[in-house]
Amino acid sequence: MESVKWARVSKTVTLPRLNRLSPSLESTALKIMEESGELAQAIGKFRGLSGERPKIEEKEAMQLVARELMDVAQTAVTMMFVLEEQYGIDLAGVLEEHTEKLRQKGYCD
Repeated sequence: MESVKWARVSKTVTLPRLNRLSPSLESTALKIMEESGELAQAIGKFRGLSGERPKIEEKEAMQLVARELMDVAQTAVTMMFVLEEQYGIDLAGVLEEHTEKLRQKGYCD
């Protein structure tokens, strides 16, 4: 099998601020847990963790996993808006701190 070398990359995802919602810190936290559960369920069903044999092909299963992951990401972005707008949190600063923490741990350059 040919070895693949991955270039150093970051993944940037731009997701919208949702309309017609009045999210709170608590409601978005609960929604993140719900969506994370659906993501775990999609992975578990494909891997047979429920004791059932997978009934869908890998490509279809991974598409489902990707869709559930986007639901988690969208809800996380919604919580970011809540933190900024309702609590005055400087997420750019928090992101810098987070990235620096990852660098110090050797997880990224």
